[in-house]
Amino acid sequence: MTGASRLNLPNVLTLARIVAIPAVVLLLLPGPDREITREYSTAAFLIFVSAAVTDLFDGYLARRYHMITDLGKLLDPLADKLLVCAAMIMLITPGRVPAWMAVIVVAREIGVTALRGMASTEGVVIAASTLGKWKTLLLNIGVAMLILHYPLFGLPVHTMGIGFLALGIVFTTWSGLDYFFRFVGELFKH
Repeated sequence: MTGASRLNLPNVLTLARIVAIPAVVLLLLPGPDREITREYSTAAFLIFVSAAVTDLFDGYLARRYHMITDLGKLLDPLADKLLVCAAMIMLITPGRVPAWMAVIVVAREIGVTALRGMASTEGVVIAASTLGKWKTLLLNIGVAMLILHYPLFGLPVHTMGIGFLALGIVFTTWSGLDYFFRFVGELFKH
């Protein structure tokens, strides 16, 4: 139901995710006199995870209680992309994320957003795929672990984060190609 109030709970959760992005960025901002300490990493991790978890609830609530809005359809995927991309970019300088991985994710997100925008101008909706959902989950876990970075309970958090991020990159590429081929397929139908 697209006539629902724009400022409903699902949209507030999405906006909270967007508002969390500058806090994560500031906590991960290295400088000549500022190192990203365990405390800064932990605070950024908690904010990032809290923001990422809101993605599970905003969509569920919107569908369950018929509060789907055009604003939510626009902001929800944008919030997800901005949160992950901003965190990945901030993790390049301290050496926690290889730049090439961030480039792949950012390029995919821009490409898929462009494809979906072009499709919508043709009246075609390219729905989110299961591959895209796996991509989001794996990237969120990997990025969260790389934000945390420091060993925890003897676990190599950074190494585990790189592993999840690498899997996320596979799904990022796979889902990006899937969107492209579905877009081309839809164009030839019309």
